[in-house]
Amino acid sequence: MTTTAIGIREVSELTGISVDALRWYEKEGLIPDVERGPDGRRRYSPMIMRWVRTVQALRRTGMPVAEVREFIQAGPEPLEKHERRLDLLERQAEAIDAQLEQLRQDRAVIQYKLESYRLMIASGLDCEDPESDRLAAEVFERHVPG
Repeated sequence: MTTTAIGIREVSELTGISVDALRWYEKEGLIPDVERGPDGRRRYSPMIMRWVRTVQALRRTGMPVAEVREFIQAGPEPLEKHERRLDLLERQAEAIDAQLEQLRQDRAVIQYKLESYRLMIASGLDCEDPESDRLAAEVFERHVPG
């Protein structure tokens, strides 16, 4: 990561967030205190880049914009605001854990379908063939718990 301030285009290239989205994030109060250079252009310091990455992670993991804004606007002031930030992050971590578990379960179903189709193709069976259902049931039991 750079130690000097960078422009919005470079931030976009580094993060994959479009320039328009970065401007919107700033307008919505999701990216705090973006300074401007003498030419009036945005300059993102290393600290602001860490905020951009944090906002990006929170949004990608499904945190609503209102909660991201609340997290950001809790600011570095009184210590009691840190408790609210901790609460928001802990709830998001729990939501991510639930998403990961759901994805693991969904992946197991996808793996079952992949193996089922590969077996049917290798056996020369059509999806409607009764034998393909027997094979699918065996594969399902191996891949999908409960």
